[in-house]
Amino acid sequence: MADAGKDTTDGKRAEALAAAHLEARGLQLLARNYRVRGGEIDLVAREGSCTVFVEVRLRRHPGFGSPADSITAAKRRRLILAARHWLAAHGESPCRFDCILLTRLEPGAIEWVRHAFDAD
Repeated sequence: MADAGKDTTDGKRAEALAAAHLEARGLQLLARNYRVRGGEIDLVAREGSCTVFVEVRLRRHPGFGSPADSITAAKRRRLILAARHWLAAHGESPCRFDCILLTRLEPGAIEWVRHAFDAD
């Protein structure tokens, strides 16, 4: 979860906050920082029969743009690549891509965007 103006400690805290938020809403966390050559997924969860691939973005300083702005087309391609690897290794299932967007490290600052983008 690279971000200008933020260190990895903040990234880990943002991911932990996002994971707790999702678990509190009934999702089962399956993996954190799932990496394959060419891509990474911050969180992989399950909601019912659906595998949920979650990108966590923290942007505290508006000068760097919004958290959503940082999820570029190239970033989406890398997420989709990693998701395809996950599904091939763990079994095909319905899936979706969600984003957890944060402007500060507080539960009240979480914006959870379900179905943020498609794999097509």
